[in-house]
Amino acid sequence: MNENKTMSVGDWIITMIVTAIPLVGFIMLFVWAFSSDTNLSKKNWAKAALIFYAIIMVLYFLFFASIIAAMASAY
Repeated sequence: MNENKTMSVGDWIITMIVTAIPLVGFIMLFVWAFSSDTNLSKKNWAKAALIFYAIIMVLYFLFFASIIAAMASAY
């Protein structure tokens, strides 16, 4: 198991490149966050990234919902 092995700079660069691919990166965040054989630091980072994405999506929803409500009340 690689769970407690320290990740190198190269491992992190590959991780960042994979997450930059739109759909693949999002799926890989779930794989890394919930897989049992993922490095512990990568697992925690993936969970934090998913939480961050969820917060951003809620904020986007609230922002656009308020804009739509303001536009609807203008008519």
